Amino acid sequence: MAADSDGDIPPNQNKPHSATRFLGVVILLSIACVWFFRPWLHGPIYGLYTTPILWVGIPVCLLIGVIGLDRINYPAAQQALVIICIVGLLALTSVSGTFAANTLGQATMQESHSTDHLLETDPVQPRVLPKGVADRYAGNTLNLPQYQVTESDITFQNGTPYWSYALAPDGMWNYLTKKQTGTVLIDMTSQNTAVNTVRGEMQKGIRTAFYNDYNWHLLKRGEYLAHYEDPFMVIHNDQQYIAVPYTVPAFHWLPIPHTTPTWGGVMLIDANGEITDLSPEKARKHPALKGQKLYPFDLTRDRVAATKYRHGIINTLTSHKDEIEVAPVPGDGNDQPFLIPTTEGPIYVVAAEPYGTAQGLSEIWMVDARTGQQYRYTPNGSLFGPRKATDYIRQAARTTDWNRFTPAEPIPVVIDDQLYWEVQIVPSDNSGVAYTAFVNAQNSEVHEVETTAAVTNFLQNGAVPANQTSDRDDNESPTSPTMIVERVAPNGSVIGTLTIYENESIRIVQQNETDAGNRTTESRTMSGPMGSSLAGA
Repeated sequence: MAADSDGDIPPNQNKPHSATRFLGVVILLSIACVWFFRPWLHGPIYGLYTTPILWVGIPVCLLIGVIGLDRINYPAAQQALVIICIVGLLALTSVSGTFAANTLGQATMQESHSTDHLLETDPVQPRVLPKGVADRYAGNTLNLPQYQVTESDITFQNGTPYWSYALAPDGMWNYLTKKQTGTVLIDMTSQNTAVNTVRGEMQKGIRTAFYNDYNWHLLKRGEYLAHYEDPFMVIHNDQQYIAVPYTVPAFHWLPIPHTTPTWGGVMLIDANGEITDLSPEKARKHPALKGQKLYPFDLTRDRVAATKYRHGIINTLTSHKDEIEVAPVPGDGNDQPFLIPTTEGPIYVVAAEPYGTAQGLSEIWMVDARTGQQYRYTPNGSLFGPRKATDYIRQAARTTDWNRFTPAEPIPVVIDDQLYWEVQIVPSDNSGVAYTAFVNAQNSEVHEVETTAAVTNFLQNGAVPANQTSDRDDNESPTSPTMIVERVAPNGSVIGTLTIYENESIRIVQQNETDAGNRTTESRTMSGPMGSSLAGA
């Protein structure tokens, strides 16, 4: 008789337990991976965190979807329900963003101070080198084949503003194996400037592989639920630092949930990779950050732009009373606010125009770059804005080939309480600065100067040097250059410029060697419209 097998253990009885253990291991590994790679998920997580309307909207939509899809048997109706939920979430998010801008604008108006004067521009440290030209200089003078310069930002060294760049690895192999190896500094106060490179490896640098990247380590060891602004390099006592201002959200629950950004502080990273989280007060006292800009750039622009809601949301949809907008300005890769050294320290300036097509000057906002304190200047009379200033320059310089030259970065400067727009005229390829034009914001007079010394002289005295004055009558347009001659180094950077005016020509004297070894001189005289090619020179 066969043995009773009812008591035997079925061969597959342990499979459910094995599957459960495997699933548990997979879940734990997934959680560990998500935790380790959490910097890569920062964008969507922070976006969800700063949009509290979604905390309620998403669960409600899911609940409606579960109940509705279970009870609705028509596919078309089910699709319509899903679309309604998605559109509703997007609409709520948009409305929440409008309320956030309104709250930020109202707070900015309350916290700012009205002033009847503008800060005097520091004539010793003028801002004369545009970002696009500095970028060209930095790339042209780099002689390290394994490295490249990153995006530029502004740093101060001994009170002088510089365009700063990190030296990051170039090429996939170097990107994976090398670290940031230094900082490139270009003086903003000189048109034809030398490039200074500070060498030294950064353990946590800019634009490197993630395991060497500063942002990766900030999001793992610093504030995770924060928005980090663009980093900038700091040189203090021959030591390199990376400074990163950041903002954190402030929550508001009425009339609908929303958040607004507030300045959280500055993260400071030294060459050894040590990260220090500094509050705004501690950042201002830190020796490495003495004289540096600290207040977040994007927050400055967002706060000024949000003041369009100073009379509420309805006003921006109806009468537009006192509504402003940040003036668009020309400049390759650069926009307001502009950082300007003044006699009272570095400030951000933002020029605002009236809403619509008007190009007059509505307000100038001045924001202390170290404290974030905001001041707004409202002109008593009629002044024109930065866009109109560039139009007056084009009218005055009628012989300039504007297909090859362009105005860049019109910044407001104050000389003896008079507002001027300082505009750099640069070639379209950003190979140098042709000249600088100062436009009186009240009477539209255009003053053109060629050199850095002439810029400093105008900022100090409000007058063009004698060797650059015009012999024209007052009713005639100012003298305009007909040609800009650039002295270019083998690497492509501009060493110097020479401006040729009307009734002038240039003579090119070239030294040639004869077969006998004697030197002969070839002389040619040339003249032509500004921007003409000097082929063969």
